[in-house]
Amino acid sequence: MNPFKGRHFQRDIILWAVRWYCKYGISYRELQEMLAERGVNVDHSTIYRWVQRYAPEMEKRLRWYWRNPSDLCPW
Repeated sequence: MNPFKGRHFQRDIILWAVRWYCKYGISYRELQEMLAERGVNVDHSTIYRWVQRYAPEMEKRLRWYWRNPSDLCPW
């Protein structure tokens, strides 16, 4: 099932906003300004809802890449 089905904004825009918020700790209003500079008019409350919905799923999917390399070695 596609978690982005029925969304007003494209998948890439949502993922950019969530990634920038999680990685850099940018405020929702700053993200709103950054996206507006790129031609995307979105409200800060919409970005908040995106983070609440998609950040846990992104963390779950990316956790495999964050594992400690020593955990992979069986010796």
